[in-house]
Amino acid sequence: MAGKSLKAARGGPPRRRAQAIGFLPAGGQDWAEKHHDIALFDADWKLVAKGRIKETVEGFAELTAMLAEAGDGVGDPIPVAIETPRGLLVAALRATGRRVYPINPMAVARYRERHVTSGAKSDPGDAKVLADLVRTDRQHHRPLAGDSQQAEAVKVLARTHQMLCWMRGRQHNQLRNTLREFYPGALEAFEDLTHGDALAVLELAPTPSAGRGLSRSKIASALRRGGRQRNVETKAEQIQTALRAPQLEQPPLIADAFGVTVKALVTVLAASTSQVRTLESELEASFGRHPAAEIVLSQPGLATILGARVLAEFGDDPTRYANPKARKNYAGTSPLTIQSGKKKTVHARYIRNRHLIDALHTQAFAALTASPGARAYYDELRAREIGHEAALRRVAGRLTGVLHGCVTTGREYDEATAWSHRNTPAHAA
Repeated sequence: MAGKSLKAARGGPPRRRAQAIGFLPAGGQDWAEKHHDIALFDADWKLVAKGRIKETVEGFAELTAMLAEAGDGVGDPIPVAIETPRGLLVAALRATGRRVYPINPMAVARYRERHVTSGAKSDPGDAKVLADLVRTDRQHHRPLAGDSQQAEAVKVLARTHQMLCWMRGRQHNQLRNTLREFYPGALEAFEDLTHGDALAVLELAPTPSAGRGLSRSKIASALRRGGRQRNVETKAEQIQTALRAPQLEQPPLIADAFGVTVKALVTVLAASTSQVRTLESELEASFGRHPAAEIVLSQPGLATILGARVLAEFGDDPTRYANPKARKNYAGTSPLTIQSGKKKTVHARYIRNRHLIDALHTQAFAALTASPGARAYYDELRAREIGHEAALRRVAGRLTGVLHGCVTTGREYDEATAWSHRNTPAHAA
């Protein structure tokens, strides 16, 4: 198998130890179910081996044998460049102790243009580009962080929870838009369509005619099934009044079709809401077991779920960020300067980790009420006619720097220390 899929480029074992290896996923988006193209070169850019492996136990055994033949030594494994930072193959490569460099496909495309100006592209060719990149320019790229397994577990749960929240938001909007088409009384009755009240009643009465036919006792029973325990009768009366109010309606046949749609959307939305709650419990438990949880939770504006997201996206590798600026650059809160000749512009970073920037933006907004220092800084920025979003981004940048200091020193957040640089005599005067 190995002899068929991995062919040495020259006869016998290589004379020089291989210096780099490049992987390229092939076969489209579902690359993990297909195969990986591989190119292995030595220091003189001599092709040691090339081939294709599947992401299986057998495929990884072929790769291990090829690396051993290429001079892969214990304690000094050959570095790897690959276009993805996650997956089973990446985990297996990390377990061998080697440095793994996940390279952005945009960077791979730019490197390809250094060698090929015709626009030609192939998967084996890109594997060569990756190998050359990590052989000559790896000092310009960040190796995969060595986060702990606990941090990785928190990241899996945090990202899944956030994606489900975003998905639930889209489902909520779809249900709202559907109700606007034929059932405005339901929108008057329920402000939040993800609430148990709305889901329980709409499941029982997905059309205006069914809503008008609901008695107060049936509405109250539905509210109890949805989880309401207080003011049930009062709320039932309010809902009944809204559902029976005069409203424009679609023809009965079309209204029934919309009713089937509403019932399906309500079922999906209810399931999403239930799973979000389940994931929240799992995420809180996993985050609580991390040693840095208390330090993260001491930061203003961070509660358990938001704190778990911040920890997950930053990771806990102590060597990953050399200084606060490096952490801010990764977070996307520091400005991006573009200068050419006499022209110089400063922009927000839009190529960034959207999971992290969403969490930091929310933290900055919450910190305006939790931290006097953050509020004063925000007010000062707004007084200088800086927009709300830009001001929040700067507050988030400052809080990111504070978090870096707390994590590095192992100390919890202190309001006076965090904003002491702004309490100068001139400022006080």
